[in-house]
Amino acid sequence: MATDVTVPTLGESVSEATVINWFKAVGDAVEKDEAVCELETDKVSIEVPSPVAGALAEIVAEEGTDVEVGAVLCRVEEGASGSSSGGGEKEAPKEEAPKEEASKQDAPAAASGGGQAATHETLSPAVAKMVAENDLDPSKIPATGPKGNLTKEDVQNYMAGGGEAQSAAGAKAAQPAAQAPAKSPGAQSKPAAPSYEPAGDRPLDPRGEERVKMSKLRKVIATRLKEAQNSAAMLTTFNEVDMGPMMDLRAEYKDRFEKKHGVKLGFMSFFVKAAVVALKELPAVNAEIYGDEIIYKNYYDIGIAVGTPQGLVVPVLRDADKKSFAEIEGSIADFGRRARDGKLTMAEMQGGTFTITNGGVFGSLLSTPIINPPQSGILGMHKIQKRPIVNSDGEIVAGNMMYVAHSYDHRIIDGREAVTFLVRLKDVLEDPARLLIDV
Repeated sequence: MATDVTVPTLGESVSEATVINWFKAVGDAVEKDEAVCELETDKVSIEVPSPVAGALAEIVAEEGTDVEVGAVLCRVEEGASGSSSGGGEKEAPKEEAPKEEASKQDAPAAASGGGQAATHETLSPAVAKMVAENDLDPSKIPATGPKGNLTKEDVQNYMAGGGEAQSAAGAKAAQPAAQAPAKSPGAQSKPAAPSYEPAGDRPLDPRGEERVKMSKLRKVIATRLKEAQNSAAMLTTFNEVDMGPMMDLRAEYKDRFEKKHGVKLGFMSFFVKAAVVALKELPAVNAEIYGDEIIYKNYYDIGIAVGTPQGLVVPVLRDADKKSFAEIEGSIADFGRRARDGKLTMAEMQGGTFTITNGGVFGSLLSTPIINPPQSGILGMHKIQKRPIVNSDGEIVAGNMMYVAHSYDHRIIDGREAVTFLVRLKDVLEDPARLLIDV
């Protein structure tokens, strides 16, 4: 009996995803709860497990397909035995192909000539079919998919951009359209010249350009950032923090802290704690606009911006005011690891009352961060750099200074509140002992 594997619930306000990677081919053995494919939403990438053990009988949604919650991704024949080598029979094309061509698709070694069988076994069914039909060498095609995998768009862009196929490709290009692989808009079956083909309204420069479709995550990042600029009356105010006292405290206790708690003592936990102190005193910075109302929040869920190869994500540290330094550092380290691996959950990415972003880890000296709607404020940390300062004794000394930026929605936060927020943050960070006695 075939069991449908469907798109799971993706989280609040998320109804659609894109299939970006198949881990299994038709005919492969599948264990219960084993991941069969990977989906990308506008927030995270998630793996979809099989509800039963058996063999993969049919792939319904190929790579690159947009699917809604509840849509069928594939079917697993429950209890059936399948190949464990990953080299199961590939799906037949939508239109019936000649038997000779079908036999090539089912035999990776015969499809591409000697030395490519192992490579074809790592390709998804749809990509392997395109590569085999056009006699391409997949090792020559730039891969942009997750974990370095080839996608259908990679193959289409390679062909549209003048990538050289093997000797049999010319003959295949002359086949009827029903047997030819689908091309991206503007791509055509063509001889070797010209060196590029136009796609959409924008032709590629022959000196070297590459067309890559934006991921859902990247499109949502672009949309949300532009919406923030268009809808909020956004301003940024700046200050600087003498990081010397905090660096001295960290240097003194970091070894004992790590030995006791199993995590490193970083600067982010100090900034989270200091931000909570300032937010409690200036509730408008922790509020949001909802229609013609202001919603003040008496809890402190701090978003921590994390850069990943796929784009910026903001997991949320819940009830930050109730967490210890060790709990904050442990959570942030865990967020960083799982964000890079695409393992963050939807629940961890939702909500948040205020955000902190640290451009200093990339060397940024000063920036104007964009608020994360519907939040009304974001704190930007930057690189620590030695600069001359005047100490309390009137002497010019070298200080370890960091510029901090507070971007805010001027519709809800007045300039006095925005500036006061940074001043309060500065006071606490420059005398970190105040965090321990809550003053």
